[in-house]
Amino acid sequence: MRYRIVEVELARPVAPLAIGTDESGAGLIARLDGRLIGFHMLPLSPGTQLSQEATEALLDNAFAKSVLRARIEAELAQDSAASPAPPLPGLTIAICTKDRAERLARLLEALAQVTATSPFPFTEVLVIDNAPSDSATADAVACFAGMRYAMEPKAGLNFARNAALAGARGELLAFLDDDVVIDREWLTGLAIACRSAPDAGGFTGLVLPYKLDTDARVAFEARGGFGRGFERREWHAASFAHELHPVGAGLMGAGCNMAFKTDLLRAIGGFDDALDTGAPLPGGGDLDIFYRVLRTGRPMVYEPRYAVYHEHRETIKQLRRQYWTWGLGMMAFLDKAMRSDPEILDRHRAMRRWWHVYQMREIAKAAARLRLRDLSFAVAEYAGGIQGMIGEYERSERRVAAIRGQGR
Repeated sequence: MRYRIVEVELARPVAPLAIGTDESGAGLIARLDGRLIGFHMLPLSPGTQLSQEATEALLDNAFAKSVLRARIEAELAQDSAASPAPPLPGLTIAICTKDRAERLARLLEALAQVTATSPFPFTEVLVIDNAPSDSATADAVACFAGMRYAMEPKAGLNFARNAALAGARGELLAFLDDDVVIDREWLTGLAIACRSAPDAGGFTGLVLPYKLDTDARVAFEARGGFGRGFERREWHAASFAHELHPVGAGLMGAGCNMAFKTDLLRAIGGFDDALDTGAPLPGGGDLDIFYRVLRTGRPMVYEPRYAVYHEHRETIKQLRRQYWTWGLGMMAFLDKAMRSDPEILDRHRAMRRWWHVYQMREIAKAAARLRLRDLSFAVAEYAGGIQGMIGEYERSERRVAAIRGQGR
């Protein structure tokens, strides 16, 4: 199963929609006057060809509410345009990578184009090469003028993130995974987010699919992917809308596209090296840092115009493992939070109970509908969570302490 990614500009006449005989749908990315406003998964029969009129009707049905919301927001933005804009901070863009030079080069090429006209007074790109097996990453970075390279010998994503934090020169530190490509308005979106909430401690943004060319990529996006929607959201330390807030930090965004005030990260001790450590515990680091930023009292902002395109897992086996890591990382994070932040222990315990009920419902629902693939994903996530509950964070702490002690 494969879907064609189709980008449409709704402020102009649209072209007829057609897919190939080897495709079974389209992933529609909608813009209005250049601004991203919506995404829609549209199943179609292989080889479907729609007329311009039929395509327009389809797009009206899929994106009418999105267009209305975008036009209202544009009117409101014009009303506030007379107010002086707060100054922007200097920006460090960090990419933590390991042995994926080809994907890294793709991202660096896109960054080279947008940073040339950056709205930030200072913009730098810093690549952290995490325990590399060869010189391919260093060679890739050397092809781009002005981009900085550093090597972190200790294997683990949060080791690399902390190396980026140590080397950052900007007052704002943005992190990108090496398997994303930035939207052409990525920097503009980040600037909008910063100006909308100068006191915010962190920012996250929209994550859309880069390709939908395999069963696994289509299945992941159909199950929600990394989608957090096209409406700006702001979270504070307390929330009346979510009784478990801020424990459910995953609602705020994804670690592949996030930014923080550099001084705040340094003040709270940076990233937890015992989370996102690689194969033994490849998750939980973004949940932990979102949570800890909110616990300082500084808000987090989600801005959809601060957008990237993520290359999802290619195979079903890889995707099943990803769901396992989600469960593992979530429960390891909760285990840590329950011990380190007893002030809201009741919410941590309530989140654990909610998570169990939710996962069991997902398993039962998939089994009842005989959706064996969805059942395997739900079981994998639940199994990961069980492992995360029974001491995985403590085991990771011991592994990390040994790595530090060996100087690796």
